[in-house]
Formats: sequence, structure tokens, C-alpha cells
Amino acid sequence: MSKKPAQLQNLFAAHHSSDWQEKLVQVAYRFNREYQRETFELPAEVQAMPIFREWIGGSFSGRIASPFWEVAKPQKNQHCIDIGCGISFLIYPWRDWQAFFHGQEISNVARDTLNSRGPQLNSKLFKGVELGAAHQLNYSPEQFDIAIATGFSCYFPLEYWNAVLAEVKRVLKPGGHFVFDVLNPEQPLAEDWAVLETYLGAEVFLEPVAEWEKTIKAAGAKVVTRKSGELFELYKVRF
Repeated sequence: MSKKPAQLQNLFAAHHSSDWQEKLVQVAYRFNREYQRETFELPAEVQAMPIFREWIGGSFSGRIASPFWEVAKPQKNQHCIDIGCGISFLIYPWRDWQAFFHGQEISNVARDTLNSRGPQLNSKLFKGVELGAAHQLNYSPEQFDIAIATGFSCYFPLEYWNAVLAEVKRVLKPGGHFVFDVLNPEQPLAEDWAVLETYLGAEVFLEPVAEWEKTIKAAGAKVVTRKSGELFELYKVRF
């Protein structure tokens, strides 16, 4: 069984903001339940939504996942950190890329799964997953060539992302790239998806893309590439 929110509180007790801690606990619990294939009890009107039927059928995540490698393909012997990595090392072609994988994740279920199975898949490339939040990375300064953070920025306010950008800048090597996605509220599916995610346990923030780009600029980052998807805008930036 997944850890309940009260138990997860202890995992994030050291984080600066009680509001951030609450969000971290909510998101971790929501994904713990999904990774463990637990049943979500949702109202009938939510279950009647087409987007729910796609989600429950397992096809939706593939449609909306951001292909970070299309804008920043990891290269051989590069050290990459995947923040909020989920089970990335098991489903994406890290062995083909021959890049070193480091992860950080707030879901203890995903962390444990990867740390158990990752070395079996490739013990040379897999460098382990740390349990922790994106704004406090458990890694040394200037350690990585590429940082990746897809699929979770929409669960936190822009204030939180300011801290994430500063922390990513700290762990990237000079000239390194950060690849991440943001929810585009102008996309037709955005509001329905936000409703579904809220009922699944993780509130979604529908921030305008223009506000995200202001946040990126304020952090001292320059947009190198932007790629639009069905729900998310994928950015590659350099500090």
C-alpha cells in the first residue's frame, strides 16, 4: 500500500514552505497510488468524461508525455539528472543513448522501483534515484550536462518554480541545458485534464504560458528551443 499523506509529511518536513510541503505530499500520494495500481473513487460525472476513459484505458499518458529527447537527446557519457523521473529509466532508451542516469523523485514507490530494477537493466549507466523535491536537489554543484523535469511543473505555483530554476542552475555544468514542460491552458484538453487531476488528488495550476516565460527570463535563463504538444509546451533553456 502507498504511504498515506500523514506519513509522507515526514519525508518533506525540512522544506521551506508549509504550502510547498502540502503540495509535495499531495502529488507524492497521488502518484504512489497510481504506481501501485490502486483504485481511485471518482464522481460519476468525472468518470463520464472522455478524458477519464482514455486515462483509465492507459492510452492517455503516452499521448501527453513530453519527448524531451527530441530537443535535448542525451549523449554518450553525459551525466543527466531526471527530476521527477518516475520510472523513466525503465521506459526510455537510456541504454541506447549510453548516458549516465541520475534521478530525484518525490514518490517513494517510484524511487524504490527504480533503485531495485535500474541496476538490473544497466548497472553502469544507472546511478541511482534520490528521494526529494525538485527545489532541493541532493547533488553537487556543476555535476550535470543535462537536467530534465517533465510532467510535474503544473502541480506547483510559479513561486515554487523560481526555486526549482535556481537549484537546477546550481547543479548544471556551465553551458548545460535544462529541459522541462509547462501546461498550456489554451490547449483544448487543458481544463478537462486539470479537473481529472484534481479529482485524482493533485490540484493543477493553469498558469498562462506568458507568465512561465517571464519566470524563465527572471531566472536568467534563455529559451533555446520550444516544442508544442497536445497539453504541454516543452522548453530547452540555457543559463
